[in-house]
Amino acid sequence: CATFTQRALAVQSALEDYLKPFLIGRNVDEIEDIWQSSYVSSYWRNGPVLFNAMSGVDIALWDIKAKRAGMPLYQLLGGKVRHGADCYFHASGNSFSEVEENARRAMEQGFRHVRVQVATPGYAGYGARGNAPAEGARSEVVGPTSPRDIWEPAPYVRMVPKLFEHLRTKLGDDVELLHDVHERVTLNQAINLSKSLEPYRLFFLEDPLPPEDNDHFRLLRQQTSTPLAMGELFNTQHEYVPLIKERLIDFIRIHISQIGGLSPARKVAALSEFFGVRTAWHGPGDASPLAHAAQLALELVSYNFGVHEGSGFPEETQEVFVGCPEVKNGYMLAQEKPGLGIEVDEKLAAKFPIPTGPPNFDYSWGTTRRRDGTVIRP
Repeated sequence: CATFTQRALAVQSALEDYLKPFLIGRNVDEIEDIWQSSYVSSYWRNGPVLFNAMSGVDIALWDIKAKRAGMPLYQLLGGKVRHGADCYFHASGNSFSEVEENARRAMEQGFRHVRVQVATPGYAGYGARGNAPAEGARSEVVGPTSPRDIWEPAPYVRMVPKLFEHLRTKLGDDVELLHDVHERVTLNQAINLSKSLEPYRLFFLEDPLPPEDNDHFRLLRQQTSTPLAMGELFNTQHEYVPLIKERLIDFIRIHISQIGGLSPARKVAALSEFFGVRTAWHGPGDASPLAHAAQLALELVSYNFGVHEGSGFPEETQEVFVGCPEVKNGYMLAQEKPGLGIEVDEKLAAKFPIPTGPPNFDYSWGTTRRRDGTVIRP
């Protein structure tokens, strides 16, 4: 539940070398006090490394408290307002037909929400992983040669509406479609894209702008009726509170471990409800089942829940994390067991150690560039 793949060893050090000696001997029932004191223990306000470390502690404390109470965590948080959390499936491909095929497969499994991404020929396409090799780099590229490393926003902005036209024609209106821009376009391009997508009735358009451009959401909001989702890169309240209280977004996409765990996430959910913003917590593939279970507990008790990112867990993951939440007919369902309902098989987990770094594993996100070599901010 302390997820920061690109700086995992830094999070480990923050836990072992700093938080562990600070917290030994503390009363585990005093969750809020532990969070607040950990937050200021380094004096400097925290970023993703320390917040992820704090999140691991925070979620563990909530798990302990619920287990001591003998009830599922969602009961401790106030009890269910729904029986399950609607999930969305990731459908991608190198062509419209491949995306359509994967979306249909999701719908056949019962998913009512599908995020769709398609490759832009000759360029990188975030989230667009097809069965066949991607098309090679275009002739005008003078920087990187791999199409996975090249991004041009203008061809992408022209491509996406055509994808949605195809999918609405082929799939109809009974499926909710989502799309992730991943912060890679300008304000004007975001406005043009979101307006051009209005006829296709998206469930939401995710991360149309980078967090550095938060103020632009005022202009974007005035120009489009496409629902907007934002937040996976946010760390502090200075980033997300203005967007919520000014009703500039429809869904808050915060990564729970990135802000310090369940304790602050509960407050974000409550604040969002007052301003008509729904939750859609960030739940990528490198979020553990513990993270998903923690999100699920909060989603089951939050009136303003929107959708859960995730479609299940690989078999080997379920063997290590015994008691993963079940995904059935497009819903994620809680285990009716005390706490998060998960036990970790530490002996089995030891067989899957964290990679030691290059060449076995690249701890960086990876660098995407424009065709002239300019770095693109993800």
